[in-house]
Amino acid sequence: MASKAKSGSKAAKAAEKANIDRFPPILKQVPDNQKQRYAALQETFQKRFGTKPAFFARAPGRVNLIGEHVDYCGYSVLPMALQQDIVMAVGPNPDKKLDLVNTGDHYDDFTTDVQHVEIDDTRPHWHQYFLCGYRGVVEGEKISEPVGMNVVTDGTIPARAGLSSSSALVCCAALATMHSNGLKISKVKLATDCMECEKYIGTHGGGMDQAICFLAKEGMAMHIEFHPLCTSDVKIPNGVTFVIASSCVEMNKAAATHCNFRVVETRIAAQVIAKTEGLDWRKYRVLRHVQEALDTPPAEMRAFCNKDIHSNAWTKNELCTFFGLTNEELNEESMSKNTINENVFELHDRARHVYGEAGRTIKFKKTCDEAKKNYEETLGILMDTSHESCRELYKCSVDELDELVEVCRNAGSLGSRLTGAGWGGCVVSMVPTKKLKEFISKVRTDFYSKTPERQAQVDHTLFATKPGPGARIYEPTNL
Repeated sequence: MASKAKSGSKAAKAAEKANIDRFPPILKQVPDNQKQRYAALQETFQKRFGTKPAFFARAPGRVNLIGEHVDYCGYSVLPMALQQDIVMAVGPNPDKKLDLVNTGDHYDDFTTDVQHVEIDDTRPHWHQYFLCGYRGVVEGEKISEPVGMNVVTDGTIPARAGLSSSSALVCCAALATMHSNGLKISKVKLATDCMECEKYIGTHGGGMDQAICFLAKEGMAMHIEFHPLCTSDVKIPNGVTFVIASSCVEMNKAAATHCNFRVVETRIAAQVIAKTEGLDWRKYRVLRHVQEALDTPPAEMRAFCNKDIHSNAWTKNELCTFFGLTNEELNEESMSKNTINENVFELHDRARHVYGEAGRTIKFKKTCDEAKKNYEETLGILMDTSHESCRELYKCSVDELDELVEVCRNAGSLGSRLTGAGWGGCVVSMVPTKKLKEFISKVRTDFYSKTPERQAQVDHTLFATKPGPGARIYEPTNL
C-alpha cells in the first residue's frame, strides 16, 4: 500500500493543488433553503420551453475584504464569495440557438445562432455578459460544433453594486456552456478563461472575481495571488460578521472608462519608475514587476514613487517627451482602446495607493493567520486605512460612499471600506456579531431613511453575509 504524503511535502502540495483544481462532482441535491427558488426557476423554464431543464449552474458574487485595485497590478487580494448568486436553468436547444431569458422584469430576452455570436462592447446589455462566458469556453476549447442552449437566468446579487454580478454572470455562462458540451475544465483554467473573455465586453480586470467565483470554499475567505494563480484559505475572526451596505449609487464598469483608465495609469507609472531606475521600461507593464526588479518590499516602494514620479498630474505630451515617443507610439505602448483620448494622468498617487494596499493585504492575511488577542482591531484599522487610500489617492470613492462609511463606523463597525471598483456600489463593514442587529438598525436610520430612493432599496442592499461556496452544477432530484 502506498504511504500517504507527509504534510508539507511536494506530493502533499501537489495533491492539494489537484483537489483545488478539480471541479466538484455534479450535485444531486439543491440546498433545502434554496428549493423554493430553484423550483420556481424550473417552472419558468418549463413554461417557456415546454420541458424541464437538464441542470442548473450557479456562480456566486463576491465581496473583497481588502486589496482594492491591485490585482491587475500583479498583487494579491483577499475576497470571500457571497451567498448571493447567479443561477441558470439550462437545457438543450435543438435548433442550434442560444435562447436566453432573464427573470428580471427589466431584462429583455435574447436569441442568436450559436455560430454567429457578436458582442457589442459599446452597449453592454445583460445577455452580452452571457455571450462573453459562452465564447470564452467555445473559443478556448476550440469547439467547432457547440450545442444550442435554452437558458433562464435568475440573480440575487445587487447589480452595479461592486459585488461582481457581471463577472458572476460571465462565469455562470461559461460553466453552463462547459457542462452542456460535455467538457471537464479545471477550475483554475475556467477562471483564467473567464478573466480573458470578459475583455470582450471592455472590462480589463485582474482575475480576482473569477478566481474567487470558482475556487471559494464555504466558511472561508481566500487570499489569492496571481501569475501563477495560487490560493490559500483565510479564517475570519470568530465573533464578527461582515455586513454589505449599498450606497445606492450604481456604477456600470463596462459602460465607463474609470476602471480601464486606472489600469493605464498604473501601467504608465510602472514604466516611469522603470525608466528612471535604468530598467528596460518597455518590458514593464505592472507595478509588481518593477518592485521585484528593484528587490524592494511593496511598502518601501512608496519611496520610489516620491523620488521617481513627480506628484503633479502628467500630461500626454509630457509623457511622450519623457519616453521619447510620438502620440501614436505612446498609444501603442501604454494605452488601451477606450483611453487613447485621455490627456491627464495622476501617476504618483495611483502608484502610492497600489503599493500601500498591497502591503495592507499581506498584513491582513498575516494578522488572520496569527490570530493574536484582539486582532480584530488591527483588521479594522487596515480596512479603514484602505478606504482612505481609495478616497484620497485612487479617487475611486464618491460622496455617498464616504457618507456611508462614516455612518457604519459610527454605528459600531470595527472597520469599513468601499468594496469593488468604487465610483458607487457598496461598503463592507466588519461588525461584532453581538452588535449586528443594533448596527443594521442604526445604518437603516442614519443612511437609508434620508431619502425615499434609499428607503426603497434597503431591504435588498443592506444585509449580513458569511463566506459562501464557489460555483457549482446541480442536477437536482429533490425539487
